[in-house]
Amino acid sequence: MSPRIALLGFSIECNRFAPVSVEEDFTDRVLLRGQAMLDDARSARPRMLAELPGFCADMDAAGPWEPVPITLAMTAPGGPVEQGFFDRLMFEWEIGLREAGRLDGVYCVMHGAGLSTGDDDPEGTVQALVRRIVGPEVPVVASYDLHANISEADISTVDALIGYRSNPHMDMRERGAESAQVLRRLIGGLRTVIRKVRLPIVPPPVTMLTGKDAHNRPYGELIDLGQDLMQREPWAGRVVNVSVMGGFAYADTPFNGLTAVVTATDAEAAEAVAREIAIAGWARRPHFVPVITPLDDAVRLAVGTADRNGPALIFADVADNPGGGGRGNTMFILDAFMRAAVRDALVGVIHDPALAAEAHALGEGATFTARFNRAGPGGFSHPFSAAAKVLRLHSGAIACRRGIFAGGIVDIGPAAALDLGGIVVIVATVREQCADPAFFEAFDCDIGAARAVVVKSRGHFRGGFDEFFRHEQVIEVDAPGLTTPLLQHFTWSNLPRPVIPLDAGVTWEPAA
Repeated sequence: MSPRIALLGFSIECNRFAPVSVEEDFTDRVLLRGQAMLDDARSARPRMLAELPGFCADMDAAGPWEPVPITLAMTAPGGPVEQGFFDRLMFEWEIGLREAGRLDGVYCVMHGAGLSTGDDDPEGTVQALVRRIVGPEVPVVASYDLHANISEADISTVDALIGYRSNPHMDMRERGAESAQVLRRLIGGLRTVIRKVRLPIVPPPVTMLTGKDAHNRPYGELIDLGQDLMQREPWAGRVVNVSVMGGFAYADTPFNGLTAVVTATDAEAAEAVAREIAIAGWARRPHFVPVITPLDDAVRLAVGTADRNGPALIFADVADNPGGGGRGNTMFILDAFMRAAVRDALVGVIHDPALAAEAHALGEGATFTARFNRAGPGGFSHPFSAAAKVLRLHSGAIACRRGIFAGGIVDIGPAAALDLGGIVVIVATVREQCADPAFFEAFDCDIGAARAVVVKSRGHFRGGFDEFFRHEQVIEVDAPGLTTPLLQHFTWSNLPRPVIPLDAGVTWEPAA
């Protein structure tokens, strides 16, 4: 009999300090139900991120199965999800599961750093609903972003938790495929336990790189250790998955913290491997303190790129990362570069629907005064004006080619490339982090000819722009914003204290 698998998902990374995320944020990206989920997952260029496509492809290759798609809600990072909308999603998932009939398994596409306006652990709430309906015997597997904050409910309601192992997230499709493989083993009779160990370390996002070219990669070393421990005796064959979850600081939850999560066939193996990873993580605690470049120094470096004997540079506006809930429209770096007369520069992607609409109304070739953030100050988003020329217009559907969006479609809405006199700025209607060179190339911008490139992204740009910039050419800029890695700039309400890097004298000892 073909396995009958329910499919559902809730995927958003929530920044407690950002504006509330509403239903429209999901409909602008991915809010799919029933057959539409499968159609997108199996399409040549899916709109959804790659976990479910990877799961479906692996299941399709393994033999006949019966997918039961319910609802997938997935959007870009933002503030806590409006509770009424989340409650409606819960109703859809409940009705879909109750009407599904016989189920042999459930796959949940999660993120793990979600919030709603009334719930600090919506993923745990969704998974508890699933478990309540399908009962204790039906296997449930959930895949998680490595930025997940892991609560007890997140692991007690599933039979396996599969976390990303790559930051930038280059392995989403692979983790979806792994989820399918583990679920088939569970359906075949495998029984598991999950254990976790959390450290009093809340890693700022810039300290969580896994790429081999990074000079300082304490987090990547922990992920590598986890994969190595799986193969060592006496744990080989007993450990099903090791996921080292760095967490997402800006969610500000009571269960924030670097957490080793191990799925195994027995508690001894799960506990021992999680403990070993935690000990190694604690030994690396000094490396989870961020070091980034002051804005004035970044400006001097940008001015220096005019000397074509030196390398071009890419400047990451890590404090205004739409991929972490930033608004994508702070002007601090653009303003400073303009005042310093930086030339041959590209900046993207600025979220400014009004300016994008004006550029489209004026048409290519028009000159005008570009007024950014014209509605007035809002948080860190201050007005800024400059003489501009409309170079290129675009409808907004970008066929992405590299990094986390590779092979997919990202729609940034009506968008424009504006020349501010040596600095070309991409302005878009829909907020999105600049993680793929295609966000410039769609406007015929020559990245290879630019001397300075500014991206509204924290780290995922590294997976897209690495064909142009080595690690040594990346400058992470210290400017104000909702996603600054300098965590001392926030007022925390729920974060467990004391924690590194916020507090002095933090101690930890592994349980006996």
